[in-house]
Order: sequence, then structure tokens, then C-alpha cells
Amino acid sequence: MFQIIGLVLLFGMVFGSYIMAGGNMGVILHALPHEMMAIGGSAVAAFLISNSLPVIKGVGGGFGKVFGGPKWKASDYRDLLSLLFLLTKTMKSKGVIALESHIENPHESSIFTRFPKIGKDHFAIDFICDTLRMMTMNLEDPHQVEDAMEKQLEKHHHEALAPSHALQNMADALPALGIVAAVLGVIKTMGAITEPPEVLGGMIGGALVGTFLGVFLAYGMVGPMAARMKDVVEEESAFYKIIQAVLVAHLHGNAAQISVEIGRGNVPSGAQPSFLELEETLSNIPTEA
Repeated sequence: MFQIIGLVLLFGMVFGSYIMAGGNMGVILHALPHEMMAIGGSAVAAFLISNSLPVIKGVGGGFGKVFGGPKWKASDYRDLLSLLFLLTKTMKSKGVIALESHIENPHESSIFTRFPKIGKDHFAIDFICDTLRMMTMNLEDPHQVEDAMEKQLEKHHHEALAPSHALQNMADALPALGIVAAVLGVIKTMGAITEPPEVLGGMIGGALVGTFLGVFLAYGMVGPMAARMKDVVEEESAFYKIIQAVLVAHLHGNAAQISVEIGRGNVPSGAQPSFLELEETLSNIPTEA
């Protein structure tokens, strides 16, 4: 919502001030199609040259994050804490072996299927199941497990940030591409140097539109979108850090309630349930699968 308001204000303030100052929109509108073709087309071409297919697809999906925000809401964090509570409670009462059937086929598990949105996140499910699988193989050193989980998180986070980095690279290139378009306009103008001043003025104005568009798109639209995309990815990564915190706390010998409380501390402030809210949520779910 705020992103749409921001775009409306961006165009309103920039072009509104230009019109109020007596600027002629006709010059911009006349030059806009071919300048956008030169700047936007070359930016897209450079983007395709410098990025892999997964990153290109990620940028397309990332625009949904820009306008929709993080996919994890407050209720999802409560669900994750509830899921981890069930898992750690089962491990405490029945042992890690009792979870084998759940981690081998989580999509049919009586524990995992209670939380369908989490079940659709392949990384979250694999992250949980792979870690529990290591525990079933007697890897119970909390520090080793934490290090292994940290490496997985770093890899996932690096890959998740690639689309925002690619979009930021495009933003960084747009001012220079605007200069390229402007130089082409100047070359065209110099080829018509014998034309009267009013014609040359219009041609020079059209050439400068290229410089304007490059800077405007870079710092007014593409750059802020890349920054917003990065912020959303950073916030979403907290979801997976909770998994690490709870399972490592469990390996340190804490009770399920304490392990989940440690995980609650990693929930972003805007979505973090209070101690009493979490306690009420946990009390309303069965403790056995």
C-alpha cells in the first residue's frame, strides 16, 4: 500500500513541479518512447546478460514482495513455534526415533500437516527434517548441529538475496545508460546543426530527457524497489533462524516450553507474540502427534 502511495507521490511531485515551473511536457512525451527504448531496453538486455535464469525468475517473483511485504505473518510465526513445540515435546517424551516417520514423509505426517502454509515452504520443511535426521544418526553435539544449520542458512540467504542484488545492479547502471541515450541524442543534434535554433532546442531537450530518465528510474523506482526487496528477504530469513534457535536449545537439554521461548525471541518485533499469547497458543494444541 505504501509503495503505491510512494509511486503516486514520486510522479506527482517530480512532474507536478516541472509543470508548475512552466515546463513543456510535450518535449518529454515526444522523446519518451525512443529514450525509454534505448534506456529501458539496454537495461533489460544487460540484466539478462549478467544473471542466471533462477535469478531472473526470482526478480519477477520479488516484485510481489515489494508490494505485498513478507509472506510470513504473525499467525505463521505462532504456527512455527507450535510446530517446533510439538516436535521437541515428542523428542523429549518418546525420543528422536519417534519422529522418523514424520521426517521421512512430512507431507503425510500428523504433526506437519497441521500447519499447511509451513508445509508449502520446501526449505523450512527440509531444514527441519534434515536437522532432525542428523539427530537420529546420533549427531547430538549442539555446537556441531548449530554450525551445520548456520551454513545452510547462509547458503539459502545468499541465494534469496541474489534477485535484489541483480535489481540493484540494474539501478546502478541506469544513470550511465541515460547518458548513453543522451549522447546519441546529441550526435543526432550535431548532424542537424544547420537547422534553426527552435529545432535544435527541441532536439537538445529531447536528448536531455535520456539523462533525466536514467537518473529518475534509478533513484526513484528501481533502486528503492531493490532496497525494499532486500529488506523483505532479510525479515523473512528470521523465520528460519527460529528453527535453528529452537532445535539447538533442545539439544542443550532445555524443556520444549523453554526451547520455544528461546525461539520466540527471534521473531521480528512486529509479529512477535507475547509470552502469554504463546503460552495460550501452546495450551490449545495437543502435545502428542
